[in-house]
Amino acid sequence: MTYDPTGHLLLTPIDKDAPARVQRLRELGLGERPEPAFDKFAHRLAEVTGAPYSMVNFIDENRQFFAGLHTPAGTHSGSDLGAAAAGGGGVGRFMARDHGYCPHVVVRRKALVLEDVCDYPRFAGNPVVDEIGIRSYMGAPLIDRTGVALGTICVVDTDVRPWGRSGLETIKAMAAELVEQIHRREDGMF
Repeated sequence: MTYDPTGHLLLTPIDKDAPARVQRLRELGLGERPEPAFDKFAHRLAEVTGAPYSMVNFIDENRQFFAGLHTPAGTHSGSDLGAAAAGGGGVGRFMARDHGYCPHVVVRRKALVLEDVCDYPRFAGNPVVDEIGIRSYMGAPLIDRTGVALGTICVVDTDVRPWGRSGLETIKAMAAELVEQIHRREDGMF
């Protein structure tokens, strides 16, 4: 087991598929810049789930990039999410790979629902709990037609949320919808 200097257990999964993911993201032209279509999708995801924060997240070997982002204030900066939270700034587009829960979703290739992250020792020590105050998470992988998990869509809250089975079904359905949009874009129909 690995611990950070504060004694928190760090269990960010090993991601053997990262090189293939990075190559596929480059082929698709994703994960390098914010995109209005993904921001709109994140906004709709927040509305559907009632979550204050939602993201379309692409992950490489070292970081997560929120190509689509919705925040309660509707604003976002270009800074690192953890640094922004610690410094009182706005939510940014980048976050370290070992922060948050999306890297687990990508490696597992399955949706993840954490109604209260503090109920799970594996997840309670994640830096986003202390730095940002995240208490609830729900995310689903974006698996494209080639079988590559490109990233995730996710929602988070600073309060405990009873997402339930309906939340799980919603996040999975919306992930499938976004994958279809990505496919249409690749086919030149977007």
